[in-house]
Amino acid sequence: MSQATAPEERPTVLVVDDEEDLRDIMRRMLERRGFTALVAGDSRQAIEVCREHPGDIDVLVTDLGLPGVSGGELSRTASELRPTMQVIYISGLPREIAVADGLIAEDALLVKKPFTTEGLIEALRSVL
Repeated sequence: MSQATAPEERPTVLVVDDEEDLRDIMRRMLERRGFTALVAGDSRQAIEVCREHPGDIDVLVTDLGLPGVSGGELSRTASELRPTMQVIYISGLPREIAVADGLIAEDALLVKKPFTTEGLIEALRSVL
């Protein structure tokens, strides 16, 4: 891993998942791989982070199955606040079902749970 990247060049990822353990694992995994990670446990916290974080947020990584507001609805609201932010969904649902149920668009990027570190990093690199 290159040490040449200045801290301000680290992509910032907002991880939204209602499972605290999974959020924490993803945060540590991203930080080890050179990302700055922000976390939120639900859509309300995520919108607050989008409003109040002083720097860029490059990618929103959200669970589709959030309590209250779905990851899809969250991404629409968050994208209004952060128009340049990319979105990656994570879900235990197969992609075809998530699309058929109208949870995500046909061209949305979905990483299926359980996923590996490499699977998530690859998805992030594809949108950055």
